[in-house]
Amino acid sequence: MKGNILIIDDEDKLRLLLSRIIGLEGYTVSEASTVKDGLKKLEREEISVIVTDVKLPDGNGVELTQKIKALYPQIEVIVITAYGTIADGVKAIKNGAFDYIVKGDDNDKIIPLLARAMDKAILQKRILGLEQKIEKKYSFDNIIGESKQIQEAIELAKKVSQTDTTVLLLGETGTGKEVFAQAIHNASPRRLKPFVAINCSAFNQSLLENELFGHKAGAYTDAGKDTKGLFEEATGGTIFLDEIGEMGIELQSKLLRVLETSEFLKIGDSKSTKVDVRIIAATNRDLQKEADKGAFRSDLYYRLAVFQLSLPSLRDRPKDIQALAEHFLKVFSSKVSKPVPKMSAEFIEKLKAYKWKGNIRELKNTMERITILSDTNTLAIEDLPYEIKNCNNSKTTLSSFNLAATEKELIERTLAHTKGNKTEAARLMGIGLTTLYRKLEEYKIA
Repeated sequence: MKGNILIIDDEDKLRLLLSRIIGLEGYTVSEASTVKDGLKKLEREEISVIVTDVKLPDGNGVELTQKIKALYPQIEVIVITAYGTIADGVKAIKNGAFDYIVKGDDNDKIIPLLARAMDKAILQKRILGLEQKIEKKYSFDNIIGESKQIQEAIELAKKVSQTDTTVLLLGETGTGKEVFAQAIHNASPRRLKPFVAINCSAFNQSLLENELFGHKAGAYTDAGKDTKGLFEEATGGTIFLDEIGEMGIELQSKLLRVLETSEFLKIGDSKSTKVDVRIIAATNRDLQKEADKGAFRSDLYYRLAVFQLSLPSLRDRPKDIQALAEHFLKVFSSKVSKPVPKMSAEFIEKLKAYKWKGNIRELKNTMERITILSDTNTLAIEDLPYEIKNCNNSKTTLSSFNLAATEKELIERTLAHTKGNKTEAARLMGIGLTTLYRKLEEYKIA
């Protein structure tokens, strides 16, 4: 079937005729003769398009359109009437109607009109579904952890999300700063506008300036046209500046101007560009100390640090390690089409005893690697990487032969999983590509 359509009309013969015509086109048709019955149908059935008369026993189709669009914005409404007026037509469109047509003129129009309305309704439904998925994925409810430290951080983030206050997220690498930034944005009044993220350490300063603020045509060689920067792309929304401590002093002054005046100069431009953007920054550095040393502008630091939020390291919240590990096991088992394994008590204890210098990111990578390489239903200590397996156990040693054999087997199994893709294998094992090539040569792995 093409979709569900509801006809609301108190003229039985016309309603039945219209229902038959529409039904022959492959649509599923429901009928109602009053506003009250029509609204009840909407509560019980999944309707995509409504065709409603203007004059109904208990209401007006033009007014009904406004109510339907308020309750079900993804539904399209076509208003039909025996006596069309310009005023009614204008009001119907203002109230959100897809179209307004006169009975008698609708025989040739109604089917093509329904097709266009159905296409729009289906598209809107898909967009709504995607928005809901994104909202769920990046919501605070999706941040895993019951420890006091993470719950306090979530509560503070929820409070600041309702404001336009600049936020500075502090914490070690891998503690989930971008996850929090996205959740703050999605819980804010700006959630329907863009969320744009950039890692300030990923570019040299001239490229970073261009990425953030854009340039005018002719600003430099090969600048053939005006180009928007990320601040313009994020207009109305949020920009997340990760690793803000890596930004150069000169560029910091330009960022300070944005915070103070909500405007900036593009490269090569003489006219300021106005923007409405919320800034969330993050760093694993102590910016106060950097400012005291002159390595970071103190005036920028104070503007960024209006609301500071420190995210706890994973070793400070061992209570959450098991829940996070179980979550990652489910995610990665699904990706490789394996049943989700259980974790033995000894396995969990080793995870909790490890220091996790890379925090959640390191745990995620570890669980992905274990999921790929393990073929057991219950994970044991033997399934752990040797550095975790032997943590807090100074008496246990591995001979160079055993260590080399373990490392060689890990590389071979990982390459088999990635079908020889060395870049992906290096990522999964948490080592550099150059290191992997050196190991391949050392162990004579083809």
